[in-house]
Amino acid sequence: MHQRSTGVGLGLALLSAVTFATSGTFARSLIEAGWSAEAVVVARVGSAALVLAVPAVLSLRGKGALLRRTLGPVGVFGLLGVATAQACFFNAVRYLPVGVALLLEYLGIILVVAWMWLVHGQRPRRLTVVGSVAALAGLAFVLDLTGAGRLDPVGVLWGLGAAVGLAGYFVLAARVDAGLPSVAMASGGMAVGAAVLALLGLVGVLPLRATFGDVDFAGQRTSWLVPIAGLSLVAAVVAYLAGIAATRVLGARLSSFVGLTEVMFAVLIAWLMLGELPTVVQLLGGALIVAGVALVRLDELRGVRAEPVTERADEPALT
Repeated sequence: MHQRSTGVGLGLALLSAVTFATSGTFARSLIEAGWSAEAVVVARVGSAALVLAVPAVLSLRGKGALLRRTLGPVGVFGLLGVATAQACFFNAVRYLPVGVALLLEYLGIILVVAWMWLVHGQRPRRLTVVGSVAALAGLAFVLDLTGAGRLDPVGVLWGLGAAVGLAGYFVLAARVDAGLPSVAMASGGMAVGAAVLALLGLVGVLPLRATFGDVDFAGQRTSWLVPIAGLSLVAAVVAYLAGIAATRVLGARLSSFVGLTEVMFAVLIAWLMLGELPTVVQLLGGALIVAGVALVRLDELRGVRAEPVTERADEPALT
């Protein structure tokens, strides 16, 4: 029975990774049609927050004190982990291949290592150091500064901004009260992120542009509603719900480890749907980044096994 539940959990974690990996491909069609990255984020997370609102409210029945206690942390999570991470990632997609943008974003895991060391004094173990060095070496290959695949520096900066947002996602998800249901945290964070970006767009601080004609998607002309539906239902609702379910079976740390496959799925989907494929040097760098992040995650799992405290099954997903 345990093996069966673990298999179900792994399947859900892979489903979450695949659906999350579609976001860049769906967003590219809208951005090329004239949408701003911020408008794409508002449409994606705002729609998903509405879909998840009912189960989120139901999960909070009788938990008024918990809700009041976690409003602040969830708000910051929505600002940094949702709005900043996604807006920067979709802006990076304007200038970079989807797979490369996602690789840059995943360097956020290495930033978490640096944060925990510098701020909390948690010195990384040897395996974590090796993984971090491998990821940074991979970054040098991905940037391919001297080769034909040299990347737009503006896109690189946006990608690194997404890494900062992702690091905030990890750190804040771990700090929010573990008693808060994951569906409530996901819905609340996305609602805050969408509301803040929409407000900043309405007052003119951020560009909030959208077009409502046909768009080019996967080599075909189709309604703008198709990528919007894909972003909100597939890349947000299904992705988050599958990730939450996987977390409850596998635990947050193991499910986030499996979530690393999102990078490979994103490269494959972008290749099949958009014809994007990184250069050989960038693929080598991507392999180093994934391997480095995997070593960091593996070291974290080993550290958890050595601790006497049991991990909560309902801890927020980190993917």
